Amino acid sequence: MVFATPEEAAKDVKHVARAFGANRVGITDFDRRWLYKHKFSDMSKQSKAQELPEGLTSVIVVAQAMDYELVKTVPSALSGAATGLGYSHDAMVVLSLAQYIRNLGYEAVASMNDTALAIPLAIKAGLGEYGRNGLLITPDYRPRVRLGKVFTNLPLAHDQPLSFGVKAFCDQCQKCSQNCPVGAIPKDAPTKLQHNQSNIKGVKKWTVNGEKCFSYWAAQNSDCSICIRVCPYNKDYRKWWNRLGIKLAATSLRSFMLWLDNKLKFGKRQQPKKWWPL
Repeated sequence: MVFATPEEAAKDVKHVARAFGANRVGITDFDRRWLYKHKFSDMSKQSKAQELPEGLTSVIVVAQAMDYELVKTVPSALSGAATGLGYSHDAMVVLSLAQYIRNLGYEAVASMNDTALAIPLAIKAGLGEYGRNGLLITPDYRPRVRLGKVFTNLPLAHDQPLSFGVKAFCDQCQKCSQNCPVGAIPKDAPTKLQHNQSNIKGVKKWTVNGEKCFSYWAAQNSDCSICIRVCPYNKDYRKWWNRLGIKLAATSLRSFMLWLDNKLKFGKRQQPKKWWPL
């Protein structure tokens, strides 16, 4: 199939992605800076070069929201259901979307956490901004998303990065860094600091110490995600007062919003047993 314009193709791809269940979808250029140079096999303990086909021009990035009530129980084994369900939906969307594009006669490679860094591509695709907790903050589901991507040579119009005040708010807010059990989230301004080999070189940003973070996950045998639960952006936006509060975060009244967030005890852990209906 041949589309009249890249804009028409992008509109079609986004429509199909949402039909398959994507909560958010954006498109950016194929940027090799964010590709992993090698793939590593846990089974063979060997690495090999990436095997992406030549001529790829675009990356379609999709986001799946995680359940708000389940995230309130982190850290818990129960909260892992929110993570797992998000990834499961993501896998179905990217695999189905990639097959749809291949049926049109183009190359398409579905990817989850492998192949390339998802967050830089998601930011370039206009899905959200970067937060102090090292996560993507989206305009609607905030930090409560899981990401997937499809690499393709289908000519597509690209989206632009967006800004809705996350950087300015995170400059003031320290809730994720204050609540991280192992101090993996920075309290200072963005820097090019590298904690270990898990970090990107030469990028000025808030860099989470991934090895500290994941070691904590492994030690407790369940998900953590405390930085998502306590984030003031993490709220139920079906309620009008939460939508009003998040608007304050993008204004000079962001300090007042943060005060309210603390006063009303948003981000407090919910006991897993309270999640289950009686």
